[in-house]
Order: sequence, then C-alpha cells, then structure tokens
Amino acid sequence: MYGAIAGDIIGSIYEFNNIKTTAFKLFDDRCSYTDDSILTVAIADWLMNDGTFSANEAANYLRRYAENFHCPIGGYGRGFMTWVKGKKNIPNNSYGNGAAMRVSAAGWVSNTVEETLEVAKRSAEITHSHPEGMKGAQATATAIFLARSGRTKDEIRNNIEEMFGYDLNRTCDDIRPHYRFDPSCQGTVPEAIIAFLESKNFEDAIRLGVSLGGDTDTLCSITGGIAEAYYGEVPSEILIEVKKRLNCKLIKVEDSFYRRFVRRKRT
Repeated sequence: MYGAIAGDIIGSIYEFNNIKTTAFKLFDDRCSYTDDSILTVAIADWLMNDGTFSANEAANYLRRYAENFHCPIGGYGRGFMTWVKGKKNIPNNSYGNGAAMRVSAAGWVSNTVEETLEVAKRSAEITHSHPEGMKGAQATATAIFLARSGRTKDEIRNNIEEMFGYDLNRTCDDIRPHYRFDPSCQGTVPEAIIAFLESKNFEDAIRLGVSLGGDTDTLCSITGGIAEAYYGEVPSEILIEVKKRLNCKLIKVEDSFYRRFVRRKRT
C-alpha cells in the first residue's frame, strides 16, 4: 500500500534512466507518483467498498480513477487506456506488469491464501486475462499475504516458487548486469520479489529494486508492497516524503484503507 506507493515514487525517475547502484539520493525533487500509485489506490478503494469483490466493480473503479487522476510522471499504458475508453469489460489478454503493480491491497483484505488468489485474479483479469498477467498479480498478492502473516523469507520464497514456478534462487548481483527494461509480469515480478528477499529492511529493499534497473517504478512498487508487509511499516521519514508528493484525495483513500484493514490485521 504505502510501501507500493513509496517504491513507485522513488523509482519513478529511473525507469528510463537506470542507475544500477544502491547509492543514490532516496528522494529527488523530480520524484512523483505514476499510474502505479493511482491504480493501487483504485484497487484499495474497490476492496473497501465492494463487499462481493466483483470484477465488474473493480473495472468501474479503475476507469474512474484513470479518468479523474492525471499522472504527474509518465502516463497510463496505451492498451490500458484503450480499455478505459472502450467502456466495455472486455479483457485485453495482457501479460504486462500492470496487473501486479496495483494488486497489493488484495494481500491485506484476504484471510487465506486461497482467498488472496481469487481476489488477485479478479483484480487482474478485467484487463490482464493472459495467464502470466494473472499469475504475476497472484504471486505479488500471495507474497504480501504470507509476509504480513509472519512467514519467514525462506517460507515466502519456497511457497512462491512452488505455486508459481518463478526462479527465486538468483541474487541481485546475478540479475543486475544483464537486466533491461521488461514490462511483462514474468520479467518483473520475480526480480521484484528477489529484491525484497535479499533486503535487510524496507529502505534497502527499494534501493535494491532501483539498482536492478528495468521498469523501476513498477518493480519497486511490487517490492515495496511486499517489504512493507514483512518489515511491518514504511519508515516514518519515508512516509512523510511520500505524502508530500501524493494527491490529497489518494491519501484520504489510503488512510481509510489502513484504518479498516492494515492496522487491524497488525494488532
């Protein structure tokens, strides 16, 4: 949630300017939120207000947010905007990483792994009906559910590998030299999870994510959502900088979600 948004904001300026190092100023004046944060909040809003977790309602929330919130950096994907403007809930068979970057709330509202998988699937299939698109969303949400449920990193790694077939036994040093921009779920989600698994704390997870390169705002959004769930919170000094840059209407929705789900499930 705020972890995913922090990853998006910090990674936002490196998407087309990869730096391949963990040594960088965490918040640059150019940093801002992108479509990753906006649609993350849209899914959280849907899950707060639709008790049946209907995929059709998820589609309505995504369209509403895309139409009402402009991206300060970047923009919505072309395929996604075609879907938004089409006004029909016809999936576009995408396996892009957009399904995974917006799903973090599903890991908090669910009470079991099975429920997490179903909610993540519903959040993804309306735009990303390709098996890899849905798998990326499910893997991300499941990692968050396991992390906030107190599982160890080894347990998270083993569960995700067994359930989704991702290779998580690489290191960031293995990935970094050859990794390039990849907007697919299968080319982003495993790397994002590895950055979390290798990290020592929340900030380190985001720094490792940025250092890999690629689609940094989305990769770090995924990493940040898992890291927050595992480490227990977004550090206050990071959260302050995030809220300085985030639209006040998005903050209101996020804070409501935290009061209803996140804080309750941490107590």
